[in-house]
Amino acid sequence: MSKFPENFVWGVSTSSYQIEGAVNTDGRGPTIWDTFCEVAGNIVDQTNGAVACDHYHRYPEDIGLMMELGAKAYRFSTAWSRIQPEGFGAVNQAGIDFYKSLIDFLLKNNIEPWLCLNHWDLPQGLENLGGWRNRETAFRFAEYAEIMAQFFGDSVPNFITHNEPNVVALLGHGWGWHAPGLQDAEAVMSTTHHLNLAHGLAVSAIHKTVPDANIGTVIAMQPVVDWNRDSEGSARLDALYNRAFTDPVLLGTYPELLREELAPFVNNGDLETIQQPLDFFGLNHYTTMRARSAPGTAVGVEILPPPREIPQTIKGWEINPAMLHQQLLEFKNRYGNPPIYITENGCASPDVLDAEGRVSDPDRADYFRDYLSAASLAIEDGVNLKGYFAWSLLDNFEWAEGYTQRFGIVYLDYPTQKRIPKDSFYFLKNIYQNNEI
Repeated sequence: MSKFPENFVWGVSTSSYQIEGAVNTDGRGPTIWDTFCEVAGNIVDQTNGAVACDHYHRYPEDIGLMMELGAKAYRFSTAWSRIQPEGFGAVNQAGIDFYKSLIDFLLKNNIEPWLCLNHWDLPQGLENLGGWRNRETAFRFAEYAEIMAQFFGDSVPNFITHNEPNVVALLGHGWGWHAPGLQDAEAVMSTTHHLNLAHGLAVSAIHKTVPDANIGTVIAMQPVVDWNRDSEGSARLDALYNRAFTDPVLLGTYPELLREELAPFVNNGDLETIQQPLDFFGLNHYTTMRARSAPGTAVGVEILPPPREIPQTIKGWEINPAMLHQQLLEFKNRYGNPPIYITENGCASPDVLDAEGRVSDPDRADYFRDYLSAASLAIEDGVNLKGYFAWSLLDNFEWAEGYTQRFGIVYLDYPTQKRIPKDSFYFLKNIYQNNEI
């Protein structure tokens, strides 16, 4: 049995495009994901987030599930195009009103809101002007951050700038698997730097409006293993995926391996702007990665699947909780042990609703148990780990996989929108309410 520290934060995470639906409601503008989903072949099952979980209309029910779970915190993202339909210009009051209602309902039920400004759904209006490849987008993001701080700074204690900007840069602009679907080496580097710059500018904008706000960022970090197979490819993947965003934010520098490629986009003073003091760091962790050099491609490296004999989820992601423990220790040693929260962790499972109306998902419960045990061990080893947010509350639109992958602890029957807690929900409920495994 492992006991977690007093005041350890237990929560759940979601993102706007994956759950909200209502894409043409109350003045919301189109995003790069609306556009990406329109192209045949981009989404496995040819679906989109137009309805998703209909959280826009059903959020009171979803918050009720959080209450039943015992979650004390909810990390959600706001859709920029609900606030500014083009990504710039006048504020759409209907968008403000929706998030105000959501936040008020969370607070009424003693669930702390953790508001993330960017979870991949860039307004299409900005993409039309060059998107994250355009330096000006960083300044538009700061304006959006300031708007959100002005409206919600008195009710939201925790602001997050980006969720997984490394995924935006690599999967969206290099490998082309995500919106906007580019395979362009220059775009990878310009997007990387402009996302970092946007973070720093947003931190300043929020603090200007709400000086005592808690601000952090969220990066997906997956350890690169089997370096002996391709040491150069491994070093490049590690630099691009794991350190191109953490190093500038926390150390004020880019990995040496990438500096020459990034140099054309870095202006004097940018790294000082990026390295703002942070109140916390959010780590998303799911699996490990293996690399193979791919000269001549936009990224210069590929991610290899794990060997068949290694335990993995139905998504093909290696199950290796020891690597979470190792990564937390490495983070502590490299970055000075700042307060850290695991802001996403979970797995896809072959979930089926049985005749009795139950969803048994023992593999997901095992995954949570093993990874939380690794997290607990890291705390014992001195890591300043303050909380854990399961991914995800609901089955949802899983990006390029559409609705073919289920990550939720609550099963969603998409035709009826009925929510059914899975066995893993009750497994986590016991942990959340007792603060122990």
